[in-house]
Amino acid sequence: MRLQQRATELRFSSDFVDSLPGEAPREPVEARQVTGQCYAEVSPTPVSAPSLLVANVKLAEALGFSEARIREEDFVQVLAGNALFESMRPYAMCYGGHQFGQWAGQLGDGRAINLAERDFAVAQDHGLTQATLQLKGAGPTPFSRFADGRAVLRSSLREYVCSEAMHALGVPTTRALSLVLTGDHVERDMFYDGRPAYEPGAIVCRVSPSFIRFGNFELPASRGDLPLLTRWVEFTLSRYYPVQWQLYRVDPVEGLLSFLAEVQSRSLDLVVHWMRLGFVHAVLNTDNMSILGETIDYGPFGWIDDFAPDWTPNTTDRQHRRYRFGQQPAVVHWNLFQLANALFPLVREAEPLEAILSGFEPEYERRWLAMMRKRLGLTDEAASDLAFFNELESLMSDLSLDMTLFYRLLTETPVTEMTRPNFIEACRALSYRTTDSDQWDALQSWLGRYQQRRASGDPQKSVASMSAANPCIVPRNFILQELVDKVGEGDVDSLNQALRAFERPYDNGDEQRPFKRMRPDWALDRPGCSSLSCSS
Repeated sequence: MRLQQRATELRFSSDFVDSLPGEAPREPVEARQVTGQCYAEVSPTPVSAPSLLVANVKLAEALGFSEARIREEDFVQVLAGNALFESMRPYAMCYGGHQFGQWAGQLGDGRAINLAERDFAVAQDHGLTQATLQLKGAGPTPFSRFADGRAVLRSSLREYVCSEAMHALGVPTTRALSLVLTGDHVERDMFYDGRPAYEPGAIVCRVSPSFIRFGNFELPASRGDLPLLTRWVEFTLSRYYPVQWQLYRVDPVEGLLSFLAEVQSRSLDLVVHWMRLGFVHAVLNTDNMSILGETIDYGPFGWIDDFAPDWTPNTTDRQHRRYRFGQQPAVVHWNLFQLANALFPLVREAEPLEAILSGFEPEYERRWLAMMRKRLGLTDEAASDLAFFNELESLMSDLSLDMTLFYRLLTETPVTEMTRPNFIEACRALSYRTTDSDQWDALQSWLGRYQQRRASGDPQKSVASMSAANPCIVPRNFILQELVDKVGEGDVDSLNQALRAFERPYDNGDEQRPFKRMRPDWALDRPGCSSLSCSS
């Protein structure tokens, strides 16, 4: 259904569709290989009884929509996929990717449908002024691969809360504009164990300057379609990388090398954020890597409670743990190699691409060390910092310390108190298991050396640095599961309370206090907390 636009406030653009080759709408919508095209035009499939569960008022205002407008019935129908405004030309992108290290061929937007572009009222990160609005869970596309293109409340609520919390935490991320209940139920086999169940359906409206991924370049490169690969490159540079676009227009190879270097730099920043906060993406395939360096595609993600480098929440990854917490920098580096391989047919020389990629590991170490100094409030550098920080992480792992709460305890405790017995007891209270006294003695020894390092710096600057680097709360899996349960029982107030708290995750106020707690015992083996799958 097409809705007449009543005012210029609802004007959208279709720059992506107008600029790149795509497949015209085809009925019926069936899974198929799409060649020589960047997208397939496809409309959302209507749902039976949509209702707006939550709307992101601040993001709506940044897009030029009032709170009242986004809650009006016609707008809710659009956010549910039941209607389109006149200027919208919906489409699903075509891309490929490596999944768990293996080339998977064509993938594409199997349950995501991009509605249109919309200008931001104020420029966003990197000076970008345009956003793409995308519905996740709005029905099948040519890339659905025998799936129904739908999503359930469980995964949709997790994505909405987590993506907005990530934004507040200072992490580049896709955003969430709305969460709509569809009124329908969707069958899902959560752990692929032959026990499917019906769950309430939902749709998230995701917002990003672009949803282009590494896989958009990989697919045409794998098919030897250099003209289409060139179109992808030129569209991406001209819209999102102005410096590289200017270089490319003079010397295409130099422009492409600068592009790869900048994507690598943004990806480095992103993964350092993840390691600072304990975020585990858990399905870090190349088709889930944003070309803008944003966190994208929230699926079986998780947040480490106790410091556990080998932990992954993704049941599909439990055997090989490719996407475990501590492995994420190496996986991002591997994924960048695949992007470089996709660009190689246009660069035609391996050496300059390899030279850029060889800088990943030393640059990651440099940025990680800088991050650790900030989170520990150290204003000076020392040659022993790498060993010093690694020793701390080893102790945190051995003592099974709650990472978020331990760093916040360091932040909120006067440095003069850190070697006293009451502080060690406070640390003991953050441990998830009984440990040997020798390990606590080792932590006390480390704290003594840390105390000496802190004493040489400006105490006010030190605390300010730590307060900005160490949040009081993150949207842990057990918290998200509690919200899923409560909303499923009709308690929407709890969701709104959580969203308000996660808007200011570095505050230590009354709103944050209900979420500033350790993982309860019941969550250790609870599905949705310790174990998740890609099923949603």
